Amino acid sequence: MNKTKKLVPNESVFKDQEKEADFWEKNFNEVFDKGKPTKVSFAKNLSETLNIRLDPTTINIVRDEAKAKGLGPTQLIRMWIMERIGKKSSHVPGV
Repeated sequence: MNKTKKLVPNESVFKDQEKEADFWEKNFNEVFDKGKPTKVSFAKNLSETLNIRLDPTTINIVRDEAKAKGLGPTQLIRMWIMERIGKKSSHVPGV
């Protein structure tokens, strides 16, 4: 009786980038061929876009603050708006 060897790498393989690269170089096709397709569904985009105009100085200030916090400027402005709405009204949907 011929058992199919289950391909499971030793954890130490993934602690060393060179060993991991070597593992995938030798075994990628075998691992990939055993995979099964999976249906992926994405949520609908429930947000709308709002465009605002700001002077260059303000935009640069926002960009600098966002960068200091590790965020994008749009994400930072969205956070500010949601914080402000949350303080004004606790029954705003999506807050």
